Amino acid sequence: MRRQGQPAERIRGRPTGVGRTSDRAAEQVSDDLRLADTPTLRRRRWSAGLTLLAVGAYAVVATYQYGLVRHLPEPALPWLDADRVDASGEAYAAGHTPDTALALANAGVTLALIGTGDADRATHQPWRSLLATGKATGDAAAGAWLFAEQLSRHRRICGWCTLAAAATTVAAALTVPEATQAWRHLRGRPE
Repeated sequence: MRRQGQPAERIRGRPTGVGRTSDRAAEQVSDDLRLADTPTLRRRRWSAGLTLLAVGAYAVVATYQYGLVRHLPEPALPWLDADRVDASGEAYAAGHTPDTALALANAGVTLALIGTGDADRATHQPWRSLLATGKATGDAAAGAWLFAEQLSRHRRICGWCTLAAAATTVAAALTVPEATQAWRHLRGRPE
């Protein structure tokens, strides 16, 4: 079943004026991401949604790391202590800035890679699918590494960070089928 919405061609802006211009390829990406209904696009949408869930979790932690709030709410469980973990020097070591600033920028790149290209990018531009999977897999590995760091150094974990790590791990897994298709196409072995 197709999603509701107008095709991009019908809502194209005027050809004159300030700003960006459109082309058919950009309109195709718009239509595919918003309107088309294929297993691959459903997985891409889920990957995007899970990446945005991670962004939300990072944003909550950022409010604490930037001093906008004094405490991060979490369930009262003995192994959860976001305040302790996210105030530690390790959380500010990379670039001497809150690590959530870097995580938010990183997630933006991942989101762009998930969204780039039309529905058939695995066969027309397989590098897009492979790059998205590589990036998402790197994000998942970084989340696992940070989880291990929290456990080994603090004996506590940040629930918000764990939510982000879990979301990025599932998002990465959802990109694998398309990357497999892209890899087969590059090797001359279509499905």
